[in-house]
Amino acid sequence: MQQEAQEIPRASPAVRSASVLLIEDEPGIVDFVRRGLEAEGFTVAVEQDGVAGERTALRESFEMVVLDLMLPGRGGLQILRALRDAKPGLPVIVLTARGEVEDRVTGLEAGAADYLVKPFSLAELVARIRAQLRTAAEASATVIQGEDIEVNLLTRRVRRAGEAVPLSTTEFELLVYLLRHRGQVLSREQILSAVWGYEHDPATNIVDVYIGYLRRKLRRGESPAPIYTVRSVGYRLGHGG
Repeated sequence: MQQEAQEIPRASPAVRSASVLLIEDEPGIVDFVRRGLEAEGFTVAVEQDGVAGERTALRESFEMVVLDLMLPGRGGLQILRALRDAKPGLPVIVLTARGEVEDRVTGLEAGAADYLVKPFSLAELVARIRAQLRTAAEASATVIQGEDIEVNLLTRRVRRAGEAVPLSTTEFELLVYLLRHRGQVLSREQILSAVWGYEHDPATNIVDVYIGYLRRKLRRGESPAPIYTVRSVGYRLGHGG
C-alpha cells in the first residue's frame, strides 16, 4: 500500500460529500481508505465480508461502492453482477491484488466502472472516485426515476426494479410524461394533448388503451404498475403528495 503524502485536487462540494460503501476484509486497508476518504469529505460505510457487503449495497443508498474481489462469504464478482442487475447506475470501483489483463477484463465485464490494483495511492483512488461520480452525475441528467421505475432518455431503455421493460415509442412517451408529473393527477385531455398532440376528443379512448398497455408491461409478478386511476378525472403515477 502506497501511503505517501500527496496533494489531492479539490472537487465540488457535491462530489466531495458523496456516500461511499467500502467492501474490504483487510483491516489495514479498511482503516487507511476510510480515514483517507473521510478526510476528503466523503461519508464512508464499511462491510468486511461479501455477504454483508452485498446486502448493504442492495438495501441501502450509496453513490459509490469500492469493492475488493477476494472476500469471505461471497466473491466480489458475484456482488458486481448482483449490483449491475439491481442498480445499473451505481458506480463500482474494484480494488484487487490481481492485476493481469484477464482479471481486469473480467471485472469490467461483470459491471465494474473502474479497476485499481493493489498497492495503490489514496490520491489515485480519490481521483477515480471523483471521476466516476462526475460521470454518474452527468448521466443522471438523462435519467428519470420514480417509484421503482427508471427511464434513460438517451438510450430509451426502461427498467422496473432493475428488470428491463420493452416499450413501443408511444408507450415510452406516455411513461415519460407520467414520470415527469409523478404524484400529480393528469386528466385524459392533458395526456392526449401532451403525448399525441390531439385536442380534446371525447370519442377516443386511446389514453385508456395505452395506460392498459403500460400497466401490463410494468407489472412484475404480484406487484402491479404504480399507475392509479382517479375516478372521473384521469390517471396518476405514484402516490399523490
